Amino acid sequence: MTDSLQRYPSHLPYPFSKAIRVGGFLFLSGQIPMNPEGEVVHGDIREQTEAAMARIGETLAECGAGFDQVVKATVWLTDMQHFAGFNEVYKRHFQNGFPVRSTVSAQLALGVDVEIEVQAWVGAD
Repeated sequence: MTDSLQRYPSHLPYPFSKAIRVGGFLFLSGQIPMNPEGEVVHGDIREQTEAAMARIGETLAECGAGFDQVVKATVWLTDMQHFAGFNEVYKRHFQNGFPVRSTVSAQLALGVDVEIEVQAWVGAD
């Protein structure tokens, strides 16, 4: 494995990279529900999850990866009562098997109900 590190800067006005590749792994920053212009998407948990997963899909594609390469997901929900609705949308994005996952309840930024962070295996350099 190489020690190379590649950063994918965010176009948003926040101090983070949207993704970093190191060796064969790709680490994405947590994604809250936003539209392509970076505006927060409010609505029910299904709408919010779909928006977050769409942005994750775009970042994965920009980095040369896809949902099939996601190996780990961490999910934050503001209320565990959202769990079923979240799962309904989430599972549609993993057609060839699910990554390992942790799900916790927490207060989230900007009044959203979900945040999702993923890591993917993209192969050795």
